[in-house]
Amino acid sequence: MAGSRHDTAAPRPTSRDVARAAGVSQATVSLVLGGKWQGRVAEPTAERVRAAARDLGYRPNLAARNLRLGRTRTALLVVPALTNEFFARVHTGAARVAARHGFGVVLYPAPDVTAPARDPFDSARASLDGVLASSMASEALAAIRGDELPLVMLDSDPAHSLGAATVNLDIAQGMRLAAEHLLALGHRDVLHLAADISSWTFDVRRDALRSALHGTGARLTTARAALAVDAARTAAQAALTASGARPTAVICDDDVLAAGACKAARRLGLHVPDDLSVTGFDDLTLATAVEPELTTVALPAERFGEQGMDTLIAVLDGRTPEHRPLPVRLVVRGSTAQGPGPRR
Repeated sequence: MAGSRHDTAAPRPTSRDVARAAGVSQATVSLVLGGKWQGRVAEPTAERVRAAARDLGYRPNLAARNLRLGRTRTALLVVPALTNEFFARVHTGAARVAARHGFGVVLYPAPDVTAPARDPFDSARASLDGVLASSMASEALAAIRGDELPLVMLDSDPAHSLGAATVNLDIAQGMRLAAEHLLALGHRDVLHLAADISSWTFDVRRDALRSALHGTGARLTTARAALAVDAARTAAQAALTASGARPTAVICDDDVLAAGACKAARRLGLHVPDDLSVTGFDDLTLATAVEPELTTVALPAERFGEQGMDTLIAVLDGRTPEHRPLPVRLVVRGSTAQGPGPRR
């Protein structure tokens, strides 16, 4: 009778049940469900194990496994801000990979420079297995004792990385693509609206732009602004009204800066792209929310997060991760058009 004291719940499936259903050993089940099967178990066999686990409703006892391994199965993702869409996408990718390996991800925003960072745990070393951190959030690492934990840096100088490994996007190629696009349209007077942040990723953009324009006869001027639309509008408006030849194109470190440049153009009675071409960087939702839509460099943010977490797990497993930067691409939209110079 339902609800009777004599009723007993169905026994919880075990790894032995999964092994029997999949026709493999318990060791193989452990490798597959523990995320350590690559190179040791064939893909069809791994999928057969996963399917058997799903069909049986099997859930590994993570607490017991973690106790045996001395792990918490928790990684910390340190980013500059929670409100930035790019880092939200990075978190989505990182969390997706972490879940496949039975890890949880704690998201930690780097503190404002006026407020010292605080350890979000009684002891990060005791609470975490590893840290994944953006170079722009590196000031938070000392507070969480990141130097004592396996660390993978994102968007960081590989030659001077704080971590055991770095994962990068091909930022330099992105800036080269944007510069070459404007040069091909005939622009020879270019304003660089740069992020007013001291960070490796923005230094790379600056250097790549200078290199791309070197020897082309193009004139490059620079204005700096905080990563905010109003700050970018103010900086761009001042640069576009300065004495001398007015730039015919603005190449921006970020889509937010590009939105500010477009607002500055409207305030000055300039039409984008007929009077002024504007390019962004990141391909955020904002890029297609403005009118005209932004020509911008698309960064695979979710894939970036996935590769970052894959790399951290490789470090934790004692494997050597890859160091190849992820490719980026230029998305040409309505904010760029033919300039006054000769077409190449």
